[in-house]
Amino acid sequence: MMTTICKLAGVFMLTCLLSCNNGNSQVQSGRSVSFWLTNSDKSALFEEQKTQPAFADNTGAKADIVINDQETHQTIDGFGFTLTGGSASHLVKMSAASRAALLKELFSLDGNNIGISYMRVSIGASDLNETIFSYNDLPQGQKDLNMEKFDLGPDKKDVIPILKEILAINPDIKILGSPWSPPVWMKDNNDTRGGSLKPEFYDAYAKYFVRYVQDMKKEGIRIDAITVQNEPLHPGNNPSLLMLAKDQATFVKNNLGPAFKAANIDTKIIIYDHNADKPEYPISILNDPEAKKYIDGSAFHLYGGQIEALSEVHNAHPDKNLYFTEQWMGAPGNFLEDFPDHIKKLTIGSTRNWSRTVLEWNLSNNPENKPYTDRGGCDRCLGGVTIDKDNVRRNPAYYVVAHASKFVRPGSVRIASNEAPDLPNVAFKTPDGKKVLIVLNDSDATKTFTFQDGKDVASATLKRGAVGTFVWE
Repeated sequence: MMTTICKLAGVFMLTCLLSCNNGNSQVQSGRSVSFWLTNSDKSALFEEQKTQPAFADNTGAKADIVINDQETHQTIDGFGFTLTGGSASHLVKMSAASRAALLKELFSLDGNNIGISYMRVSIGASDLNETIFSYNDLPQGQKDLNMEKFDLGPDKKDVIPILKEILAINPDIKILGSPWSPPVWMKDNNDTRGGSLKPEFYDAYAKYFVRYVQDMKKEGIRIDAITVQNEPLHPGNNPSLLMLAKDQATFVKNNLGPAFKAANIDTKIIIYDHNADKPEYPISILNDPEAKKYIDGSAFHLYGGQIEALSEVHNAHPDKNLYFTEQWMGAPGNFLEDFPDHIKKLTIGSTRNWSRTVLEWNLSNNPENKPYTDRGGCDRCLGGVTIDKDNVRRNPAYYVVAHASKFVRPGSVRIASNEAPDLPNVAFKTPDGKKVLIVLNDSDATKTFTFQDGKDVASATLKRGAVGTFVWE
């Protein structure tokens, strides 16, 4: 009888799928579920579905994914990108109207806008700048120990104006600053690429960080956190710096931490900011109690290692936070592979392993992937969006970020959900009491599955490689 009723009800009654399971009767709870879908074949691109799953009481059936909001994990700070100097330069060249529309789409929550909530910027130039600079470049042989010649310089032309426009849309967005290199006069090779920070300039470099935070504040931009060095074990980039763990520990405990304390700076200090293949790097620093007292947590990329390494660091120092701060996509992009891969490893993988942020790499590029530096700059870094004058193309990373940033707002807490075969997933509870479930179909075929909140169970279907974000109260 139940099977007959289900057939008559039609395919649009998603909860009917549950009624057919094991002959269990159901009572609809009245709770509907918003369902936002992206298919890896691009037949749906972050689209809210008109046909929504609905919860029904179905205590007799075992759901594929069970959410438990009584088990809570880390608080989320946000999802977003790095606003490189190159990214900002493309934005400032747009017409005012087109730029305003794009920034609203990226940083506002209204309508179908995606509500990016966390941004990373470079302290000085990154490898996606047109020219290499620091905020204290001097003629060879000169030095400035007290930062009397410190100046935000080229960032005043693009990064800072764009940040101000972003803050006008979302005043609460959090900003992380990361240096690619100190000024060359502080380095033992006197070059923007590679080399190490000379110990005699540790105090001067700590003052450099202090001035950065203070001068950005004067511009109306609060720096929530800094990392000590971008990719400290990759001196082949341009700019870059080799900074071994023992040297980073010494710099933090003897110079940077005390300098921030003396200047009453509450900007967080985050260590490492490199690949998941070296969890011993941050662990060794945090094992030093004099360094640890100044440190908020550790940051990671995933160009090497496994995302589970973040949990290794968490288990060693559960009182310190974790952040995922960078992962690139190569131009021209492969949506079928890149989109589900980043959802699985980053959006789901890093948050299931205690990360408070998930940041894709550069926010924007142009059709030639310019600018980038010589001798090591990235010539294939695909932005979240590609900007060609006033024309905008949304790339895979845009949709990766959108599936979380719009719904998992800052202050959300990750809650427990089981690991289901072929259904990587992660769940959150938002500050306003909503629940969010992000699911990837990682199988080779279309898959129908059920998810459970308390006694209520709902059902949904995803194509191979598709991602659904489900939101309910």
